[in-house]
Amino acid sequence: MRTDFQTDQLTNPAVAEADGILRKCVHCGFCTATCPTYVLLGDELDSPRGRVYLIKNMLESGQAPDERTVRHIDRCLSCLSCMTTCPSGVDYLHLLDGARARIEAQFQRPLAERLLRALLAKVLPRPVLFRLALQGARLAKPFAAIAPGRLRAMLTMAPGKLPAASNLDRPQVHVAQVPRKMRVAMLTGCAQQVLDPDINAATIRLLTRLGCDVVIAKDVGCCGALTHHMGRESEAMASIRGNVAAWTAELEGEGLDAVVINASGCGTTVKDYGHILADDPNWAGPAKTISDLALDITELLQRLEMPAPRMAQPVKVAYHAACSLQHGQKVVAAPKKLLEQAGFEVMAVPEGHLCCGSAGTYNLLQPELAGKLLERKAGNINSLQPDVVAAGNIGCMVQLGSGLDVPVVHTVELLDWATGGPKPTGL
Repeated sequence: MRTDFQTDQLTNPAVAEADGILRKCVHCGFCTATCPTYVLLGDELDSPRGRVYLIKNMLESGQAPDERTVRHIDRCLSCLSCMTTCPSGVDYLHLLDGARARIEAQFQRPLAERLLRALLAKVLPRPVLFRLALQGARLAKPFAAIAPGRLRAMLTMAPGKLPAASNLDRPQVHVAQVPRKMRVAMLTGCAQQVLDPDINAATIRLLTRLGCDVVIAKDVGCCGALTHHMGRESEAMASIRGNVAAWTAELEGEGLDAVVINASGCGTTVKDYGHILADDPNWAGPAKTISDLALDITELLQRLEMPAPRMAQPVKVAYHAACSLQHGQKVVAAPKKLLEQAGFEVMAVPEGHLCCGSAGTYNLLQPELAGKLLERKAGNINSLQPDVVAAGNIGCMVQLGSGLDVPVVHTVELLDWATGGPKPTGL
């Protein structure tokens, strides 16, 4: 793609990066076939190729983005299916992140929209506030049917009952139950530890049985994904630098063999820390080191010797490949292989490349489109008639759980159960 940036514009590192990304696009349109919003809406501007043109025009003009540009970029799920499909290697993720940062800085959203986004950015990354918000939502849930669209979506997604907070998530070291093979830091997640602390409990049980010291490092908080993908860069950078500092302290202390993450949306961002802070001379090196250490839980388990399964009978598992895992991290085979080795009958979901509609805050900010994607995904899952659905991301699990009658659990919960742990709740 030809670009027409002025020389002075290219002195801006963000614009220079965008210019390099845009030039790789060859207009082939392969991305349109796998883009969820284009599949639903059929609008070129709701495809990656269309959004690339909108971003190009916005950056070249140097003007504040207009309402049309913002509308179509807001509809993007950041599922990154387009990057899996693209034959030219267009770095759509970082192009989109830059565009969203510019929109947040230069576009004046309606007051209600600004308040909603500020509320989400304030509450969701903070477990204490998030828990309080969910308790309030639970009380208001009976009135969801008469609530406005976005508020209705929020109330509908709120669980009827919240699990108790877990002591496992506080800073500490969970010691290996057998001679130590590895020392790993685990990201507990902000929403995950509130919505489903059993995921972290299963992760800790399994890893300590396999010879890992599991470190819950002090001062580690939200990974920064939520605010970063909303274009709220100052908040995102504060979270990212805080985590890099905390894990670096552990690395320089007793050492770390890996930073393990069991929420794939978080994992995609942590693996990107090196890129996000590449232009910061004070943080570039440590951030890259942490990114290089980051592993999805299934990647780490493949490096360890899994015990023989103890399954009495086969369980039919529909494996939902989270977009952030299959497209963002390119982790495709590991979860399915581990489940099969553990004795489960694993079934691939039709149209598995398409997003379920969760996508961070997407199901709250774009509830209509998210609902249509959920309906499509639920139909594909139900066609398999599984006993259980496995996924590697808490956002997907909550989204799917709201549209399915089949239990939805984390992959690591099934692996823990198959190798000596308790049966997951709901099975």
